Amino acid sequence: MIMEWKSHRIDALLEQALVEDKAAGDLTTNLTIDPDLRATASILARQDLVVCGLGAVPRFLEIFARLDRRPQAQTRFEVVSHPEIFDGVRVRAGQVLAVIRHNARVLLSCERVILNLMQHLSGIATNTRRYVDAIQGTHARILDTRKTVPGLRSLEKYAVLCGGGTNHRLDLASGVLIKNNHISLGGGLRAAVTHALERRQGSQRIQVEVRSPRELDEALECGAEAILLDNMTPEQVKSSIDRIKARSSEASVSEAISSETAKNWIPTEASGGIVFENIRAYAETGVDFISVGALTHSVLAADISMSIVAE
Repeated sequence: MIMEWKSHRIDALLEQALVEDKAAGDLTTNLTIDPDLRATASILARQDLVVCGLGAVPRFLEIFARLDRRPQAQTRFEVVSHPEIFDGVRVRAGQVLAVIRHNARVLLSCERVILNLMQHLSGIATNTRRYVDAIQGTHARILDTRKTVPGLRSLEKYAVLCGGGTNHRLDLASGVLIKNNHISLGGGLRAAVTHALERRQGSQRIQVEVRSPRELDEALECGAEAILLDNMTPEQVKSSIDRIKARSSEASVSEAISSETAKNWIPTEASGGIVFENIRAYAETGVDFISVGALTHSVLAADISMSIVAE
């Protein structure tokens, strides 16, 4: 789980958060706090959670120093966390996630943006871990979706990884997924799949969304290489997987099919109507992947606070 916190893209995102909050123009702090006062801030988990976003803390402080050229913003700072606490680790309520030593004005001005991001990302990581734990013992894996907050997708998908989930497509250029509207506008399922197979460059799998046994059979007949089973019950997903396995078995003994094609794996994914309460039932169908939009689109922020005291 690696995040390039110093990349230009992430820098721009964090800088925008500070600019949005006008952190360098913090009226209350500037009017009430001695500019030379140093302080220690403790970032505290107020619930059991999976940590995510620690790497953003020093980056926020470094970027703040670029935005606010006053002497207090340029002073030395230190961010320390326990060696066993890092992104992706489960912690208990009451544990200190990190300690920051810096100018008091800077800490107060950056407090909200640091907490906002860590609460959001840790909420996603914690929620993802809950889903991952629920399907332990099956071979299914939890996938995220593109249902993310605009501008935050890379960070939110990183949080999913921290929670033990698996990333689906990062963006529209990361993979081929023929959905209902593509089929409708592309001349039907067969035409859409055929065109995609003919026009693709490289070896990217052609994944097709299906909603019925008829669509599944048609998708397989015209060469779909991965199947998304959309808005099906667990029983329907199990039946569909059995159909896929049966067709694959038939193809593997057919002399008309090449050995390369015969050994191809057709990944299966279930999506739509899947919530925590029924995800175990879906995982036990034998499906390879289960995509859950709720990992990112409606997650609750984790309860994290910051306590600041003068040195």
